[in-house]
Amino acid sequence: MDEQFERLTKIGELLNQYGKELVLALAILVFGLIVARIVVRVVGVTLQRFTTKQTVISSVSNAVHLLLIMIIVATALEAAGMHTIIINRILASITLAAIGLIVLFRPYMPTLPFRVGNTIKTGDLFGKVEATTFLNTRLRTFEGLTVFVPNTKILNDYLINYHFTPTRRIKIDVGIGYDQDILKAKQALEAIMIEDPRVKTKPRPVVYVLNLADSCVELGGRCWVDNPKYWVTKCDLLEKTKLRFDQEGITIAFPQQDVHLYHETTPAAFPEEESPKTISIQPNPHANEKV
Repeated sequence: MDEQFERLTKIGELLNQYGKELVLALAILVFGLIVARIVVRVVGVTLQRFTTKQTVISSVSNAVHLLLIMIIVATALEAAGMHTIIINRILASITLAAIGLIVLFRPYMPTLPFRVGNTIKTGDLFGKVEATTFLNTRLRTFEGLTVFVPNTKILNDYLINYHFTPTRRIKIDVGIGYDQDILKAKQALEAIMIEDPRVKTKPRPVVYVLNLADSCVELGGRCWVDNPKYWVTKCDLLEKTKLRFDQEGITIAFPQQDVHLYHETTPAAFPEEESPKTISIQPNPHANEKV
């Protein structure tokens, strides 16, 4: 009991001596972190007025956030009674340690093959990267879903980053009947792609005969567009193909099976088999006679 009373007494003395400083430091820390988060949001919104690059916005926001946190921590430590020289030494030590860890272990740290703002496809997910952390990546799908994908899953699975190349190829595959004019259909499909201003002139749009299938002649149109315009352009080209083919009188084939009935003369019935004949065998009276 005496030991516990002495401990409580010491705690009371410390609170009387440093209580106000500790409460002030804690208040500065909590209030400062709240203000820092608000400031970072304001900085992000302001930067969106000047640039649309999410990488620049994210980098500047993170740098401002880190700087504010360091200022808040230094102010809180100083309010708690710590000398400014000691605070500067602590912050300098933390900064040097972080730089040393990054320089030494950066080559051995796995990096994600994308940045914030890139459009990627990993597994069955397809969307835009909104944010990344050490543990997961926040992906915004084109269905409006926000998905948090573990980075370990991304590193262990295949990934397509559509921002490594500025353009993407569109494939327009259509089948026509065997009784249709192939050259006319090829010219119509090529004209549809050339007339669209979103389609690149280099490489030039081309049309191939892909296959002579069971029920149709398969044609394939190929053209290139910018990545952001891929999906809308492809949908528009498919619609234009159907409308142009209807206008030109070109029939688009569909899966079908033709059955042909042939009327032939029924062959005459085979002649009836004759009834078997009865053959009588008479015993030989001389069969047992000796010669």
